[in-house]
Amino acid sequence: MRRLVLALGLAVAAAGPALAQSCPGNPDAIGTSRTITVDPSELPRIGTMQYKTSLPLEDHEVVITFDDGPLPPYTNRILDTLAANCVKANYFLVGTMARAYPSLVRRIYNDGHVVGTHSLSHPLTFNRMDEDGIAHQVDGGIAAVKAALGDPQALAPFFRVPGLLRTKTVDGLLAQKSLAVWSADEVADDWHRGITAKEIVRLAIARIEAKGHRGVLLLHDIHPATAMALPSLLKELKARGYRIVQAVPTGPRPAAVPELVAKAPEAQGWPRVAGTTAAEPARTKVAHHPRRHRKHPVAETGDDTVDKAVAARKSKAQTADSGVNFFNLWR
Repeated sequence: MRRLVLALGLAVAAAGPALAQSCPGNPDAIGTSRTITVDPSELPRIGTMQYKTSLPLEDHEVVITFDDGPLPPYTNRILDTLAANCVKANYFLVGTMARAYPSLVRRIYNDGHVVGTHSLSHPLTFNRMDEDGIAHQVDGGIAAVKAALGDPQALAPFFRVPGLLRTKTVDGLLAQKSLAVWSADEVADDWHRGITAKEIVRLAIARIEAKGHRGVLLLHDIHPATAMALPSLLKELKARGYRIVQAVPTGPRPAAVPELVAKAPEAQGWPRVAGTTAAEPARTKVAHHPRRHRKHPVAETGDDTVDKAVAARKSKAQTADSGVNFFNLWR
């Protein structure tokens, strides 16, 4: 299939020479081996979990992607790990989260990662929305992340549907907006309640190897277990001979965006749930990828506010999470 993509001449090509293999201060780091350029007009759909095509990766090449952030302190810890290992990743940010933590959005970009979007408020209703509702979520998320970045050219035309709940209507509208729709080739179930860092690593490696020793891996930068798993995952990938690849958009991008000073420092121990201050919203709980054997226990409206029925059913489980826009339905 990947050979077919290349044979058809899709514009996903090597972008310049491979990146340096050495990593200052960490000679054992896996690093980033190369970048590939993705043109949405030529490769509009990515990820064999849902589509026939994916990135044309070579044997033992992996693209690491993160959804749902940013959320301190977990996003910070993941960024620290990536920097220590000279790994460049792809991020898909939720608009409300980007609006809440713009300094962290800018750090993601300035650390060399590619920033795409993941809707305005992560509703699990994309597969039931009309075009107006989809457009509201897509355009709203793009506007919020662009504002957080401070430079519209810093945002890649890459989009991942919340919960991977894509439909022909969703795909069609995103194509009209010239967005590359990202699914994934592998997931590590890191959104599951109670999953351990060790299990995340095991699942990620097993599924990458089962998919032909390559692929786009989907993780989430809002969970402590993911942050704790990442160092071991990168070490295990290198031990097994894997190389990290980053996908970048076509066209010019700024070398950096102006940095912002974070409004609230990390004052508590880690791991923890991000606290609520006057400047920050409560921790946002995000609903994720339904498995074939599961059903959503509740649904959401897709608007910016929480559906009243959902809020009522979840009220007993909420303590300090007033103002939450969406919930992790598997928790």
